[in-house]
Amino acid sequence: MIRFFRTIRGIGAVFLLAAIVALLAAWGLQNFMHLVPCELCLWERRPWRVLAVLGALILVIPRRWGYWLILLGLACLVISLGLSLLHIGVELGYWASPAPECHMLVEPKGDFQDWMKSLPPRPTKPCDLPDYPFGLPLSLTTISGIYTALVSLFSCWCVLGLLKNRQKKKDVRSAPKRPGKGSGNGKYP
Repeated sequence: MIRFFRTIRGIGAVFLLAAIVALLAAWGLQNFMHLVPCELCLWERRPWRVLAVLGALILVIPRRWGYWLILLGLACLVISLGLSLLHIGVELGYWASPAPECHMLVEPKGDFQDWMKSLPPRPTKPCDLPDYPFGLPLSLTTISGIYTALVSLFSCWCVLGLLKNRQKKKDVRSAPKRPGKGSGNGKYP
């Protein structure tokens, strides 16, 4: 089973399954626990969507193209990890959010109906307001960052195993053949 994850198709499966788990968790928290995502939370979902597509492509395209898609998948994981760290820093107050939606203030102008029309179509949440729904001292953003880091580490381990296996196969093919039985054109015993 472990050998499967160190193949091109196995890495594609890891990408696809990890992305599905991340996106389903975000969807479930938003729809069943009624947690409103901030703009940075929505930014963090984008690399997972791309990773799901890349994982599915890796499973169906010829293997020789899979290496390039694996590199793109690893780049998605790095971007996702960077966004998680950015969001964790915003929640801890280390820096301000780069998302303009996190700073948007809706000031009432005119009567109540005009003010209601000026509200955004979906409720906004400040990016520096963490959610702690499981009773843990970790925010959802921190949990997401830990998940991304674990998926990234596992994916790198799989890729290193793939490259190691590829090098072994290359060494076996390039090794000089010994003369003897069945090794040549019949001139030598």
